[in-house]
Amino acid sequence: MNNRRIPKYIVLKNELLSWFESGRLQAGKQVPSEHEIADQFGVSRQTVRQTFGELEKEGWLERIQGKGTFARNPDRRESEQVKTIGIITTYISDYIFPHIVRGAEAELRSKGYRLLLSSTDNNKEKEMESLQLMTSQPLSGLIIEPTKSAEGNPNLTYFLSLQEKGIPFLMINEKYRELECPCLKLDDELGGYKATRHLIENGHQAIAGFFKRDDLQGVNRLKGFLRAHREAGVPVSPERVVTYTTEQKGSLPYDQAIQLLKQPEEQRPTGFVCYNDELAVSLAEAAGQCGLQIPQDVSMVGFDDSTLAVASGVKLTTMTHPKTEMGIMAARQLISMIEFHTVIEDTVFQPELVERESVKKR
Repeated sequence: MNNRRIPKYIVLKNELLSWFESGRLQAGKQVPSEHEIADQFGVSRQTVRQTFGELEKEGWLERIQGKGTFARNPDRRESEQVKTIGIITTYISDYIFPHIVRGAEAELRSKGYRLLLSSTDNNKEKEMESLQLMTSQPLSGLIIEPTKSAEGNPNLTYFLSLQEKGIPFLMINEKYRELECPCLKLDDELGGYKATRHLIENGHQAIAGFFKRDDLQGVNRLKGFLRAHREAGVPVSPERVVTYTTEQKGSLPYDQAIQLLKQPEEQRPTGFVCYNDELAVSLAEAAGQCGLQIPQDVSMVGFDDSTLAVASGVKLTTMTHPKTEMGIMAARQLISMIEFHTVIEDTVFQPELVERESVKKR
């Protein structure tokens, strides 16, 4: 017990777990009292209490009032241990993702589930690593946001393995088309359509659209952008449709916006439809770089109604995203699949326009 870098209760916990492995502690056998353990290992009663609490939560021990603490039956421990649900998203700590994760986590904890988190940075290899991590340990279920969903699913074997093991999973924001699993997503095509139609209804004819092409959200938002133009009889100039990949998002849209906005006034776009609010904020900076103002010179519509939409000087007109609600509902549906084998259908949220200051009538 002299390893100072590891908390004492962890060292004690590992020692007691070795008792199970060696057979020193067997199912139904009473564990020495807190006082006896404290004396034997030279630790405080509080350390022993913390260790017992951890082992009890994990199903190794059970306390019987008036009798003491006992080793649990392995079969009972297997069936009653704290259940774990994994969540794999493209990102965790920024943009709208903390809201999704917090919503799911609150719901899971309230139902006695532990949460295991991993992110892929929208990289297929990292998705593989996340799936390896999740499937290498006992898992009750999985919530997954596909990585670059428009570029196929090279990690199909891991998802088939989940199905083979009978581990329920569902997807959020989009899903790999070849998999039969529930999905909670936004009607992205409708969102792109509504955003574009709002600009057209405000007199804009020269509208540029900026969309990510390696995920299906971007593909579908572009589809809605084009449909709004088609229905209104407004032609779409090829140079005003800008698509980009995850790796290009930091520079290509910005550079293309600069080129479009440096054109003579009669040729430059009067409105931008942006893949998301994060991009809209970047393109607003591009407009400023060209000496233009939002919305006096360029109107702009974002997507996701994130905190970024109201963080800058001009409050952004944008489309809603359910965020927290999506996380809560995903957790509830997955728990229902795990505990009751419920068959869940896809959930499609309807985006709504949030009008603020970034669109001007022409």
